[in-house]
Amino acid sequence: MPGESVVQDREALAEIELYGELIIAAAAAPDERLSDDRIDEVLGTGRPPVPRAVPGGGGAQADGAGEPSRTG
Repeated sequence: MPGESVVQDREALAEIELYGELIIAAAAAPDERLSDDRIDEVLGTGRPPVPRAVPGGGGAQADGAGEPSRTG
């Protein structure tokens, strides 16, 4: 309609753009799931990678959470 103003929800548009980036990344590797690290990279979260356990290497925790394991 003439004279009707268009309201843009910038947050929604940003979320749609990020979703599109994830779809593009997933389409680039159709036979693989995106890892948490790859998703963070695509979304640009800047979260540092979590050290992964290396068999026989000791050091990093096997759960990959960067926190002590909690047991029952």
